[in-house]
Amino acid sequence: MNYLWAGMIIVGIIFGAFNGKMPEVTNEALDSAKEAVTLCITMMGVMSFWVGMMEIASKSGVIELASKKMGPLLRFLFPGIPEGHPAKEHIAVNFISNFLGLGWAATPAGLKAMEELEKLEEERRRYDGKRTAGKRRAVPRGVASNEMCTFLILNISSLQLIPMNVIAYRSQYGSVNPTAIVGPAIAATAVSTAAAVVFCKVMDWKRRM
Repeated sequence: MNYLWAGMIIVGIIFGAFNGKMPEVTNEALDSAKEAVTLCITMMGVMSFWVGMMEIASKSGVIELASKKMGPLLRFLFPGIPEGHPAKEHIAVNFISNFLGLGWAATPAGLKAMEELEKLEEERRRYDGKRTAGKRRAVPRGVASNEMCTFLILNISSLQLIPMNVIAYRSQYGSVNPTAIVGPAIAATAVSTAAAVVFCKVMDWKRRM
């Protein structure tokens, strides 16, 4: 991505230079920098509020209760994760944050979930020689496990009830009705999540064949 963005910037500057548009390029660069700072301040307020709400929910036990309610769903999506494993709680927090459209708030939980899934894989590697029939075997180090891949795909598809980030962007740029995106966002993310679940289950089935 760094090379891609750097290439686009360089191509734009060269194009502007050959077409005598360097003053416009300079002015747009300065205006964009100012606009980026304004947008960051706006998003900082929005995200601070919702991250704070998530922290309150966590301290009050709401997140723990929601995680338990999500138990059947998590067992269906991640049958290889043992009951009571810490990864499930972090995955639940990540799903709840994404459900509320708080992608930035979901990132820390997602990283912790990946760390716990890696620890689970290390346990599998340690006991691979003693594993009984029907149990999942460990993947080599440096290779993502089935649970990691499933979590990543579902995190990217992320069903959203309230696309808070998009609403904030639309409000920042003067949309008459910033929340008009809610309906289409729910429909689009529902389809993408359903497709992700089907894909993960099919790939898991093929791996077991």
